[in-house]
Amino acid sequence: MATPPVNVSEAIQLTSLGINPSMISFTNVTMESEKFICVRETGTANAVVIVDVASPSQPLKRPITADSALMNPEKRIIALKATTAEGDGKDHLQIFNIEQKAKMKSHQMDEPVVFWKWLDATMLGVVTNTSVYHWSMSGDSTPEKVFDRTANLAGSQIISYKASQDMQWFALIGIAPGDASRPALVKGNMQLYSAAQQRSQALEAHGATFGTFHVPGNAKESQIVAFAQKTVNPGDGSVQAKMHIIELGMQPGNTNAFQKCQTELFFPPEFADDFPVSMQISKKYGLIYAVTKAGLLFVNDIETGAAVYRNKISNDPVFIACISEKTGGIYCVNRRGQVILATINESAVVPFVSQQLNNMELALSIAGRASLPGAEALITPRFDALFNSGDFKGAAELAAKYGSLRTMNTIQKFQQAPQQPGSSPPALQYFGACLQMGKLNKIESVELTKLVLRQNKKQLIDQWFAEDKLEASEELGDVISPVDSDMALKLYSKAQSNPKVCAELAKRGDFETLTAYCERVNYTPNYMHMLQSLMMSDPPSAVSLAQRCSKMTPPPLDMQGVADLFLQRNMIREATSLLLDILKDDNEEQAALQTKVLEINLVTYPNVADAILAQGKLSHYDRPRIAQLCEKAGLYGRALQHYTELSDLKRCVSATHAIEPNALVEFFGTLSKEWALECLKELLNANLKQNLQVAVTIAKEYTEQLGVQEIMSLFQERDSNEGLFFYLGALLPTSENKEVHFRYIEAASKVQQIKEVERVTRESNFYDPERVKLFLMEAKLPDARPLINVCDRFEFISDLTTFLYNSNMLRYIEGYVQKVNPKNAPKVVGTLIDLECSEEFIKNLILSVRSLLPVGPLVEEVEKRNRLKMLSEFLEHLVNEGSQDPEVHNALGKMLVDSNNNPEHFLMTNKFYQHAVVGKYCERRDPNLACVAYRLGNCDDELVKCTNVNSMFKVQARYVVSRMEPELWEKVLTDENQYRRQLIDQVVSTALPESKNPEEVSVTVKAFMTAEMPEELIELLEKIVLQTSAFSNNPNLQNLLILTAIKADKTRVMEYVNRLDDFNGPEVGEIAAGNELYEEALAIYKKFNLHVDAMNILIESIEDIERAMEYAERVDTPEVWCQLGKAQLLQGGKEGVKAAIISLIKAKNITTFDDVVEAARKFDEYEAMVPYLLMVRKSLKDPKVDTEIVYAYARTDELSALEDFLSKPNAANLQTVGDRCFEENLLEAAKVLYTSLSNWGALASTLVRLRQFQAAVEAARKANTPKTWKEVCFACVEEEEFRLAQLCGLNIILQADELEALSDFYQQRGNFEELIQLMEAGIGLDRAHMGIFTELGILYAYHKRDKLHEHLKLFSQRINIPKLIRVCEDVHAWDELCFLFVQYDEYDNAAEVMMKHPDAWEHIRFKDVCAKLSNVDVYYKAIKFYLSDHPKELNDLLVVLQSRVDHARVVALMRKLEALALVKPYLVAVQPANLAAVNDAINELAIEEEDFETLRTSIDTYDNCDQISLAVSCEKHELIEFRRIASHIYQRNKRWRQSVALSKRDNLFKDAMECAAKSGERDIAEELLEFFIEEGKKECFAACICTCYDLLKPDYVLEKAWMNGLSEYVMPYMIQVVREYSTKVDELVQDKIDKQNESKQEELNKEKEQMQQNLYAQLMPAALPAPPMGGGDQYGGMGGADQYGGGGGMGDQNGYAPQPQYY
Repeated sequence: MATPPVNVSEAIQLTSLGINPSMISFTNVTMESEKFICVRETGTANAVVIVDVASPSQPLKRPITADSALMNPEKRIIALKATTAEGDGKDHLQIFNIEQKAKMKSHQMDEPVVFWKWLDATMLGVVTNTSVYHWSMSGDSTPEKVFDRTANLAGSQIISYKASQDMQWFALIGIAPGDASRPALVKGNMQLYSAAQQRSQALEAHGATFGTFHVPGNAKESQIVAFAQKTVNPGDGSVQAKMHIIELGMQPGNTNAFQKCQTELFFPPEFADDFPVSMQISKKYGLIYAVTKAGLLFVNDIETGAAVYRNKISNDPVFIACISEKTGGIYCVNRRGQVILATINESAVVPFVSQQLNNMELALSIAGRASLPGAEALITPRFDALFNSGDFKGAAELAAKYGSLRTMNTIQKFQQAPQQPGSSPPALQYFGACLQMGKLNKIESVELTKLVLRQNKKQLIDQWFAEDKLEASEELGDVISPVDSDMALKLYSKAQSNPKVCAELAKRGDFETLTAYCERVNYTPNYMHMLQSLMMSDPPSAVSLAQRCSKMTPPPLDMQGVADLFLQRNMIREATSLLLDILKDDNEEQAALQTKVLEINLVTYPNVADAILAQGKLSHYDRPRIAQLCEKAGLYGRALQHYTELSDLKRCVSATHAIEPNALVEFFGTLSKEWALECLKELLNANLKQNLQVAVTIAKEYTEQLGVQEIMSLFQERDSNEGLFFYLGALLPTSENKEVHFRYIEAASKVQQIKEVERVTRESNFYDPERVKLFLMEAKLPDARPLINVCDRFEFISDLTTFLYNSNMLRYIEGYVQKVNPKNAPKVVGTLIDLECSEEFIKNLILSVRSLLPVGPLVEEVEKRNRLKMLSEFLEHLVNEGSQDPEVHNALGKMLVDSNNNPEHFLMTNKFYQHAVVGKYCERRDPNLACVAYRLGNCDDELVKCTNVNSMFKVQARYVVSRMEPELWEKVLTDENQYRRQLIDQVVSTALPESKNPEEVSVTVKAFMTAEMPEELIELLEKIVLQTSAFSNNPNLQNLLILTAIKADKTRVMEYVNRLDDFNGPEVGEIAAGNELYEEALAIYKKFNLHVDAMNILIESIEDIERAMEYAERVDTPEVWCQLGKAQLLQGGKEGVKAAIISLIKAKNITTFDDVVEAARKFDEYEAMVPYLLMVRKSLKDPKVDTEIVYAYARTDELSALEDFLSKPNAANLQTVGDRCFEENLLEAAKVLYTSLSNWGALASTLVRLRQFQAAVEAARKANTPKTWKEVCFACVEEEEFRLAQLCGLNIILQADELEALSDFYQQRGNFEELIQLMEAGIGLDRAHMGIFTELGILYAYHKRDKLHEHLKLFSQRINIPKLIRVCEDVHAWDELCFLFVQYDEYDNAAEVMMKHPDAWEHIRFKDVCAKLSNVDVYYKAIKFYLSDHPKELNDLLVVLQSRVDHARVVALMRKLEALALVKPYLVAVQPANLAAVNDAINELAIEEEDFETLRTSIDTYDNCDQISLAVSCEKHELIEFRRIASHIYQRNKRWRQSVALSKRDNLFKDAMECAAKSGERDIAEELLEFFIEEGKKECFAACICTCYDLLKPDYVLEKAWMNGLSEYVMPYMIQVVREYSTKVDELVQDKIDKQNESKQEELNKEKEQMQQNLYAQLMPAALPAPPMGGGDQYGGMGGADQYGGGGGMGDQNGYAPQPQYY
């Protein structure tokens, strides 16, 4: 049987990963590529499971709720779709990055999404009911509409959306219910859309896919669409299935276009209604895969459409599939959870097509397209025939198509072939054909390039290289390199020829690219060789290369050795640069190198060393040594950084002339406090004047470390006020130390820095004012401003005035008052008055300040000293100047009150005085004046207090009423006011009657209400409303009077209601009812004709239904009747409900429909309710009304009225009524309702309860639901109506989930025969499923054993094998059990069953099973089983197991069972494996059988055995051939002496001589020669010296021959010896001449090296003196910023100083 061209395997079983089988469906499972499978689980806990196909054992599960989930084809990115929570049908789309755990983008669609799919790694295709959108994953873009759906897809379920590779063609595919003539065949519809033409075409197709195909001769690949359709022929009803392959976007007039084709898809009869669900194109093989729902796989050729293979790959329905780019196969997922991978068997597909399909052209096409094996025998003869006939073009085209012919041999044939007249050379024809097919291979690329370069057409190579037509290789790069080094470098890199790439980059000096390339490809070149070459030719490049090597991990070179190489060549700059790069990580292990680089530069280039030290990147060098060198080189700053002794530091620190001040300051930061103070003392002691500035700088910088007090003491000890001044001046802005501020003021005063003293006293907040004040008074500075600052800031005004007055510094007093702080003038004036200063000076001082002077404090100060008259002139001046200062006018007012000079006029007319102040002043003198001031200034509290104290309540009442302030009323009407009653009396009797302002009345009334004084308020309102006044008819006041009475005196309410007519009736009535004054409220409502409110009072408050009925009869309005009806409903009772329905009918009220229905239902008054419902139905078209009417008819058993009602249009919810009737056993009514509804399921249930089974079956057939069928079936079984039960059962068992329940029901009642008949009838159904066949098998196993085996054979592919296996085990059906194990691929268990139960054993079947076993131990059990039970068939079995068993174990087993001879054929068959156990067994059998030929062949061919033991055994054998074999074995194991001795013993002299020659041991050869001499075997002697020529010395041979008279026998040997020795002498002479020539050349080379010898050792003594320092700035050499910190002042562009002359 031919090997199938397609391998099918189960890649993953989703259920084994914990995925719920019910979740494996088209809506829950997606597979966008071969990388991921996404399963959406729903239920109690929603989740999304992501299965990585490469490692499926670890699925990723995330708690995600979504309607759909799609994994990106390449990345761990998931797209989710969910319906919005608003329920508007819109879908929300989101894209998440799983690895980054971040949302990338989201969008809410305006319409539902019915299908979506990843078109590529960055684009989603989104399909709605009307349109198709594309949504890019990049940026913030939203879905863009691409095209609208065509009409043929309306009502179709979208199952696929495909896009071409260039995103110019799209195919949308959907399925719809089949035609009426063939409903079981699903109809397929497709929309093909062109983006370039923006046009769609509607087609019939179930599946489609896009691909590309390269037509020979075309520059571009053709875009191909393939689609499959399965349609019904309208004429005869036959089904046609075809696959079409068409080129898209074909250019008009293209004669070399892809030829469209179509082919038939053959579906077996049992798959007549099957259809394709997915189509994929394998670009690797150029094949089209089509997978159907039933699991059929079609494989067709993309070029011709020819069928390659067709087979069923799945027993369960397939719903999704995707291409496997890696294998060129296809993945499918079925409902069982199997992920099936179908791949092309590369070794079998070509033979299958050529032999089984007998299609040579197709076989050659597939083989050439995918370079598959198996076509060589077909291609080579054809090629040879074409080539030999001179058809070079045809031969070239044939060879170009098949990789097996594209070899060097073929190229040479074309190169050597003669050129035919009028045609191009055969080689060019061959290369042209290959270029048309695509890319050239390695050999073709090299040969074509050589040919083109010889013709000077390099531009063609550039074109082919750009088009990727040439395969990169090292050989091709070598050919191109002389012409184009850039292209050669690209070829070397592409071909991964690392040595060539490195050599080319080194030649260019591009070491950055070289290093990056080596790191990328993980290649280590010979850096030392490149470095030494660059040192001679390009030192900077050598440094660059060395630096890059140092950065590698680990470095490929010894970097210290590299540095020595630079130094040996006197390349100090380069060595420094390299060492600094090496030492950048500052490792402790590199301490010696750090010291070395610093020593070299301190001796030769101190400025460079200084720059290196300035970088601070080195820390492990010899610091004492470097410190001494720095001091010698004049780098005192660096020396300070490295010395560790205080004496050394003091010595260097005093050399301030040679140390940069900033460096010196930084150095002090590294010292301890004690050492820093010592060094600072040394600075001051050495030269105080010169070093003061730097000392102050140091003190400023390190104040915190050294301590302020210690530094101040240091300067004070040397009496350096200047030092203190400068130091403390810098510290002052940030210091809060009072001592610091005082010492600074003191030092500034002593150095005559008066301005600084003035500034500090003015600005500082941290000195002790008392101490500073006393110091300044004692210092008696000529300028009093510092003292003025201190006293002014800290309120020492009296002391300042006294000091200045006593010091006769009156001008400073004037200046202070006028310019510094006029606000303190009152205190100055008061102090001057106390000092008895002249009044004239004081007046002038006051007048000089005028408006700047604060009047209030001044008046207060003067008034305390009884000198107020002194201010009269000053105040008059201010008033005349137009001053509006209240203090000025307050003072004038007080003066007028005291003088009684018409003060009331001043109080009434002056607008600038403070009423509260002046009023307070007047209270003791004249309360009326105080009230005037308070009233004008609205001083409420002051006026109330004043009037209360002086019993002026009438004034207070008038003021409060006119003020109209609620806050004021609240204060005076509070319970805490003991004068409240007096005030109320005056308000009622005087203030309010006098008022004509309604607002004053309103505010007053509200105040009384707010104060909760109802009695007083009623008193007030009666006087206003009931008595004749301007406010008698005010509605608000009438309302207020009645409401107040309701609250305070209910007995007056009815009187007020009858007397007043202008109040608000509805509001007042509501309030009265709220206060339980129901009769008053009823009177109010009647007075204002508010009948509804009156009825409410009667019903709800008074609760008198009789009065309510009378009132309703009198009023007779619908509203009143409605209220009465509702009340009667609430009253309840049958009579109440009837009366309520009558009232509601009179009211024509339909709003209480629900309440009426509820009441009627509660009291069973359906008959009375019918008229009401009919009345409601006239006004209200509501399904609830119709529903209640129907139910009322049913309850009253009015079936004729019910049928009449149902025959007319209505909106009743008949289903609900029917269900209620069914539940309440109103079965006849329910039957009428369900019949009207066509609810056949419910009708069937009703008929069952009515025991009308035949009608129930008919209803169940119409309902056609599992639940209904079950109910009717079970009822029929219970009633033993088995014929009807079978009709129902056939529809139940088609539902796999219901089968078990049905079977259990039958079996529990013992109806086994009927159940079997039912199942037998069920397997003949078109929709019969696995469960039916399985259940029938179980029934056969238990009840009809004789039918079981036949059933299993017929339906092995349609049964649940594991389930039947368990059943067969229970019933001991061993033969059937074995058959099931084989069918289920459980071959181990099948073998065990056959070995344990002989009645199940069959040799052929057992062999087939053994060939597929997975448990190795079963093999050996089988061998034992056969040895004991079936020994004749044992070898036949071992042939099958030959490639699966451990042969050594089998040999051991047979040896143990003494059955080796029985399995000799098996041993011979497996001996080529060269196993020791097998070889030993065969050798043992050969000895036993005396078969020496077999033994020798075994030993020579298979050496893996115990050879020494075998030799010993053979040595003792009686046959000489076995002893020769022993000698041969000794030779193979280099036991030469044993072999020679054994051969001599058996007179096998030739064997002995050959063994001695092979041994290579002279002693053995000489011993054998002695043996021949002793035995007198002269011929053997002559033969031996020739055989052992290389081992025997000539002198030894001559000696033996001469002594034993064998000279003539030795002559041939001697001739050979002489010839050999003469040849050796000639070679020695020539060698001597060559060596002399080499010696001369070496001497010449040494002379050249001596001339170029290194001067480094002479120029680098152990300790060179420091080079002389140049004049000027000793730090000027580091004037710029370069690699070492400077460059502007250095000698060359590299940052080094000019070289000394001795360089």
